[in-house]
Amino acid sequence: MDGGDVGEIIEDGPEPHAFTAHLRVEGADHAALFEEHEHAQGAAARDNNMRSAVVHVLADAGVSVLVIVGLLFGSFLGWSWMDPVVGLGGAIVIAAWSYSLIRDTGAVLLDMNPDRSMAARMREMIEIDGDRLTDLHLWRLGPGHLGAILCVATERQRGPEYYQSLLRRFRTLSHVTVQVQKQ
Repeated sequence: MDGGDVGEIIEDGPEPHAFTAHLRVEGADHAALFEEHEHAQGAAARDNNMRSAVVHVLADAGVSVLVIVGLLFGSFLGWSWMDPVVGLGGAIVIAAWSYSLIRDTGAVLLDMNPDRSMAARMREMIEIDGDRLTDLHLWRLGPGHLGAILCVATERQRGPEYYQSLLRRFRTLSHVTVQVQKQ
């Protein structure tokens, strides 16, 4: 190794965490793509059908254990008041789990934004080069899959394909529609 030019930046990419490194080793050119990947997490990745089945089984098991404990205390210690206490405890457990399930499925049914931080990162990626994101609608299609409709205002000659390629790093985006408007 001669200690001369070790490397150079050929071109800047739109996102500092996604770039191609061009290497020359012993006269041969090599390219290596480096990019961050979006991982499904939180509400976007949650399968509410599976969750409701698990919650149902756990609620049944938990309430059954409470009933058995209540019966044992009632019969051996004469605590007849344990039966209604156990019933109220079971109702509270089921109500709490039901509330969280209704809240999450309601958000899906109302097409609420499932991942605000992802929407912010998408905005940053689109606007890094001076373009303006005028509208963004992000919704959940299924577990780990999001859809997006966005409108971009730009002064450059860029088509929807350019913005779709920028958003490919978001692995949870399964369906993207882009509208481009001239400023």
